Amino acid sequence: MGSEPAAPPAAPAVTIVVADDDPDIRRLVAEILRDEGYRVLTAADGQEALALVRARAPALVLLDLQMPRLSGWEVLERLRRDDIQVPVVFMTAAYRARVEAERHRVAGFLAKPFDVDDLLAVVARCVAPAEG
Repeated sequence: MGSEPAAPPAAPAVTIVVADDDPDIRRLVAEILRDEGYRVLTAADGQEALALVRARAPALVLLDLQMPRLSGWEVLERLRRDDIQVPVVFMTAAYRARVEAERHRVAGFLAKPFDVDDLLAVVARCVAPAEG
């Protein structure tokens, strides 16, 4: 009988940590990424973000620069100090921070407010090796 071949198992979703102290931004970015099939973990501050990265080994971290407990810069510094190799994208309204971010060789930079297409393009570029 004409049974169809079994579909290959779905690839596990790529995990992304979204860290921002603004709950509306956190929720919006998480919703956009989940709609695209990513697994999203959220953090309200830098300390929480650092703990998630250490525990869950995400493919990408989206970090606000100005957060309580640890800033995005401090999270980046600790990740590098601990030799945790994960791409980091900074999200900030402080556009001047872009030069500093580039100097620190982060994977990307999103100036708030950012366009959904820009968010998705940066994420896709950063996680492409993890998906392949």
